[in-house]
Amino acid sequence: MKRMIAAVLVATACASSNSAQAQDTEASAPPLTLDEALTAAGAVSPAVEVSRSGIQAAQAQRSIAGLRPNPSLDAMSENVAGTGIYKGLRSAETTVGVSLPLELGGKRSARVAVANAQLDRASLEAAIIQADLRLRVTQAYNDAAASQRRVVTAREQVGIANEVLRAARVRVAAGRASPLEEQRADVARLNAEGAAERAERSAQVALGNLARLIGRGASSLDTAWFARIEGAGPRLPVRSEGTLTAAAVQADLTTATAQVRLARSQRVPDVTISASARRLAMTNDTAAVVGLSVPLPLFNNGRAAVDLASAQRTQADAQRRLALLDAEQAIASAQGDVANAATTARNATGPTLAAAQEAARIARIGYREGKFGQLDLLEAERTLADTRTAAIDALAAYHDAQARLERLAAPAPTDAKDAR
Repeated sequence: MKRMIAAVLVATACASSNSAQAQDTEASAPPLTLDEALTAAGAVSPAVEVSRSGIQAAQAQRSIAGLRPNPSLDAMSENVAGTGIYKGLRSAETTVGVSLPLELGGKRSARVAVANAQLDRASLEAAIIQADLRLRVTQAYNDAAASQRRVVTAREQVGIANEVLRAARVRVAAGRASPLEEQRADVARLNAEGAAERAERSAQVALGNLARLIGRGASSLDTAWFARIEGAGPRLPVRSEGTLTAAAVQADLTTATAQVRLARSQRVPDVTISASARRLAMTNDTAAVVGLSVPLPLFNNGRAAVDLASAQRTQADAQRRLALLDAEQAIASAQGDVANAATTARNATGPTLAAAQEAARIARIGYREGKFGQLDLLEAERTLADTRTAAIDALAAYHDAQARLERLAAPAPTDAKDAR
């Protein structure tokens, strides 16, 4: 019996030690950086597979466009199952040969040009998907980092509220204040605890959303990245030329132009030549048969298809100009958002926050010494909490605007092969 008890105690101690080691390992794990999150997302995101499948489909379409028409095997038997001398197969004339369509007007090269343009567009679409994924992961990482900062701030406010409550109880017990002050401090503590609970719940949701994107969990994020703000110097204006947006609309225009060339090539009729051998059953002789087939474009001469392709090209050109104009406006707005958010974040995390912290510190000291009233203290603490929240919101807005600007200004691959 003693041995069994000893074994149970040893097992319990080992389990407790392993659990403690696991917790220590998790706590000591390095924070997940944004670059690590982006790498992980690129390895597991279905969007990457979508882009790869699109490129593979375009490559297959390119191979199909370069194929020539297949020849045809022709077989025909005449003068059979008739009457008189044509009864049965005695007078049969059997012809066996091969027909080969000849494409004229540059149809094959026009098809290849369309397929090449579509392949380049698919490659650009892959780069666009990558840029969109980067934006999505960055925004999710930003939300998670901001939520963790809000949890830290909320917990600090709970500690401050508890300190205020203890000070109020001391003042009430000493007869230096009315019980109403203790009630106010208790209400402030309850509000702080509720805010902390909501912040923790929001942080769990944000971390869960990030984990779904990158395929792995993270207990802590890079707080230094969240607090970092780039230099305040003037930036060079970002233009839409060379961006993914500009390259995509140009690729659409190139495809539409190739479609016009293909439609024009379709107006040239194709020729089918045939070569056959004919056997005459009655005399057992053979003869060669040569044929030429040319379609007559009486009802459909292809002009309507050319008009359609030309109209679509004009539409693509107009859409390209409109997209460039929208991109210029979006980039300018994003640059303004980044600059404004950076200014707000510097002020909120710098002198404004320092002033609010100093005011709250003086109010706490003065309240304990009886120099300030409780309302002054609560107002100073409320101002500090609002300033901290505003600082976090400003940093989150800055990183979100920066991520949107990077997406809008994302450069297009210099070569279509680079995006594949």
